[in-house]
Amino acid sequence: MARSTYTLTIPSSTRFLEDARQFVETHAQEAEFADTAVEQFKIAVDEACTNIIEHAYKGNEDHHIDITIIIDTDRFTVRIRDEGESFDPTSYKEPNLMELAKKRRAGGFGVHIMRRLMDRVEYRTRGNVNEVRLTKFRNAEHRRNGDQA
Repeated sequence: MARSTYTLTIPSSTRFLEDARQFVETHAQEAEFADTAVEQFKIAVDEACTNIIEHAYKGNEDHHIDITIIIDTDRFTVRIRDEGESFDPTSYKEPNLMELAKKRRAGGFGVHIMRRLMDRVEYRTRGNVNEVRLTKFRNAEHRRNGDQA
């Protein structure tokens, strides 16, 4: 299979998250990923875009989010770019799920969820462009913790 790429740009508003989820679902299904993996992609992309809307753009709907799907023979990657405030992955601390549950606090799980659902989550900033890459491998050898496809 040759490399395929597909791109979607959405406004930075939660009203458009369904468009992002549908876009990912369509291409993950076409790439013949199992239903479980398709759902994992949808959740991870929703979390990444929500973080951009809430944290990078501070709820300002005048911006956009670029979503690119890259399908290779061995992997499926969703690249999400924005031009908002950057995220520093080195300052991230895994949430204490028990403490958050006791406090009944919503939020703070996005990065944790993405890392649990994807085989690889990468962040980078170049100039004023932030990028997160969400990758799931087809080959079990590359899967984190032996997750299923």
